[in-house]
Amino acid sequence: MQMRSPVLRRCVALVAVMILASGCGVTSANRANEPSILPATRTPPPVAATLAQAAPIAYSYQVVKRYPHNTAAFTEGLVYIGDDTLYEGTGLYGESSLREVQLSTGQVAHQVNVSDPTFFGEGVALVGDTIFQLSWQNCVGYLYHRADFTQYGQFRYPQASGGSCAMEGWGLTYDGTQLIMSDGTSTLSFIDPAATITSGTLAIMRRVQVTLNGNPVRNLNELEYVNGSVFANVWMTNTIMQIDPATGQVTGTIDLSGLLNPPESGDNVLNGIAYDATGKRLFVTGKRWPTLFEIMLVPPLAYRMHMPLVAS
Repeated sequence: MQMRSPVLRRCVALVAVMILASGCGVTSANRANEPSILPATRTPPPVAATLAQAAPIAYSYQVVKRYPHNTAAFTEGLVYIGDDTLYEGTGLYGESSLREVQLSTGQVAHQVNVSDPTFFGEGVALVGDTIFQLSWQNCVGYLYHRADFTQYGQFRYPQASGGSCAMEGWGLTYDGTQLIMSDGTSTLSFIDPAATITSGTLAIMRRVQVTLNGNPVRNLNELEYVNGSVFANVWMTNTIMQIDPATGQVTGTIDLSGLLNPPESGDNVLNGIAYDATGKRLFVTGKRWPTLFEIMLVPPLAYRMHMPLVAS
């Protein structure tokens, strides 16, 4: 039969593509083998400067597993170090601490409390045998020996004119070369850890502004480096931003609404991201939450099938 109508020909072609895509799609049999996290960030080929930035991918999530979490922990920093073990930094004046936590049970295996009652603990990161811990507005961070959590040093934040602190400390992560720090603004700072230890001052190498569709994203909080991207909690929201560390552009958003049911109230908000690179497991929790979640990110169907959404 001849296809006289161009519209009819286009419809038949579209149906054929959909049938082929469904045949190549993810089945229930192989879904269990899907990674729980998106693939590593790849540098795209150069494009004309006049082209608009691609829209960020909007991820949903599936809960893979639940673990107990200490409801006394006002979580400000979280790192998975392997062997069923997390490092967790907690905040609040007079209650800040650094903890070693068993993932499977939520039990605190080792804890050191910050002796200074004016210190408000923030993000933590592990670099070699040193644990870095930020403070919020104290303009100082602490250095700990990994082996026994003894504090062996500290480092200062940059000073503004007049001697006041030039920045706050919020989130911290390590990309294998540099520390990456948030300060509650839309800025990420990239820091040389060795120079920071040696000099006793944050050795900031560069900064990028984080933007979503060209607009600054403020209140960036706890951070985690995941497959070439920086994941960032946004304070007082249920959203995690996936950020390109080279440009600061948000390449993905993760909506974790409904994760904790019933939800916590007040300042007991979503905060805390950790990644098991070996097992490809992503963990999230919140301040004083009773549960730490392992989640799998779920991209839109069109993205999984490598087909653009039809606009018209």
